[in-house]
Amino acid sequence: MLSSSRLSIANFHSAMRQLVVAASAAAVLCLPVATQAAQLNPDGRVSLDDYIERGRVQWQVPGLAVAIVQNDQIIYAKGFGVLGLDQQQAVNPHSLFGVASTTKAMTAAALGILVDEGKLDWDDRVTDHLPYFQLSDPWVTHEVRIRDLLSHQVGVGRMTGNQLRYMPTASRETVIRQMRHLEPEAPFRSRYVYSNVMYSAAGEIVAAVSGMSWDDFIAERLFAPLNMARSNTSITQFTADDDNIAWPHQYIEGDIVPIQRRNFDNVGPSASVNTSAHDMAQWIRLQLGEPGVYAGERLISEETMQQMHHPQIALSRSDRNEPVRAYGFGWTLDSYRGLATSSHGGATDGFNTSLTLVPELDLGIVVMTNTFENYRPAVVNEIIDRVAELPAKDWQREYFDAYQARFEQAMEERERIEATRQTGTQPSFTLTQMAGRYVDDLYGEVEVYVNDNGGLSLHLWNDGQSLLDLEHWHHNTWRASYHNRAQREKFVYFSMDAQGRVEGLNVRFTLRPVLTQVGLYPTNYYRDVHFSRETTPEAP
Repeated sequence: MLSSSRLSIANFHSAMRQLVVAASAAAVLCLPVATQAAQLNPDGRVSLDDYIERGRVQWQVPGLAVAIVQNDQIIYAKGFGVLGLDQQQAVNPHSLFGVASTTKAMTAAALGILVDEGKLDWDDRVTDHLPYFQLSDPWVTHEVRIRDLLSHQVGVGRMTGNQLRYMPTASRETVIRQMRHLEPEAPFRSRYVYSNVMYSAAGEIVAAVSGMSWDDFIAERLFAPLNMARSNTSITQFTADDDNIAWPHQYIEGDIVPIQRRNFDNVGPSASVNTSAHDMAQWIRLQLGEPGVYAGERLISEETMQQMHHPQIALSRSDRNEPVRAYGFGWTLDSYRGLATSSHGGATDGFNTSLTLVPELDLGIVVMTNTFENYRPAVVNEIIDRVAELPAKDWQREYFDAYQARFEQAMEERERIEATRQTGTQPSFTLTQMAGRYVDDLYGEVEVYVNDNGGLSLHLWNDGQSLLDLEHWHHNTWRASYHNRAQREKFVYFSMDAQGRVEGLNVRFTLRPVLTQVGLYPTNYYRDVHFSRETTPEAP
């Protein structure tokens, strides 16, 4: 059941929808047409519309939306393609897309508002506000500050992201509590280690301090004052009468296909916002010009805005000639052709977003697509080049050629893995001997069962969603394929004890594949998990 405050926000969204659509159509043309044309369609270059559309077709992106803000005005907002291959309804600036990790900066801003109100400090201990917060190391647990959560300095690494769904129906608190079982990937504050769950903890601090859920706080303290009337924090907030919502797609086995919507509620503060190009332009306006001021009203202090875009930790770089890169609070701090930038991407198995700010030009760009792709950076770079009057460069070709080379390399690596498959082998155990319940402190439970087709299946977390069918690979190794095709597959193998009985189930969880379009393997970032058998069957 929705809280009364959530209901009021839902009613606000419904009441404002038509007004915003009508009013913003004029806002797109707030600068003289000649001024926009001179900036975005300089002589000698194809029009920006044609540039974006040509690349969209080349990259097989079903739908795409772009907004450009400069000098506190939306100078461009347009949709391309369709909301979904099955619907064929055109994308427009008000179409909703899942913007994934660009949510993180919004969570940081929510905390910033509470800092401005004197209700917390960036250097407060997390346990001061979340007494249940616990990591594997008691000293680290006691020392983790809000600043560490927001700058990815805790060291625990990933549990969710892209195809990996971890306890998808569990509450945020439940997922955060599980982190006491996660061994760190790096020592505390030693380096940048990206973590969605730590941002979820940051969002729960917002709830603990404000007395309202993170979702309601974002809706009332950010979306409402920024006139982001189309935006929400969960796919559960979509309404039946709203047909302007993009559908996620994925490249699977040679085709771009629609896939299931993904619910990020269990780590919502890190990735769950759904918004439009027009609404995201309002968020951009808050960052640029006089940071923290929107439509003449200060929403966040100058000092707090500076903290969010201030380097908190250095990021890796390819060599010493590359400019220094850093991470703020939900923003990557970088440079482009001599121009300082603040940016962040958002990536899931069905949506991709690029949000880039160029403060020197008072310029902000958002590009949102409804499939996982590598095209957005070409659009962002082309727009900056045009506005800054930089020398032209064929970004489309450069990114497309690089993607093709990477795709071929990943496919070759996948084929090498598959070539190691040994034919003619048999498992050491019968299906009924492998069936049973297996458990791990961090990853919970797995049920292995004989399915209706006479084969083996897995059920993670008893959630009715995380279902996989097993295909015998060789010996005691099986390839497990999700019922949800977008989540792809993983390898598992059964281990034997000294008496020749099934002792455990070992699962390789892919934290990030080499290339999503190819599949969950090959991967260079994974976690091997051993699930112990709860009940031991007789030896074969």
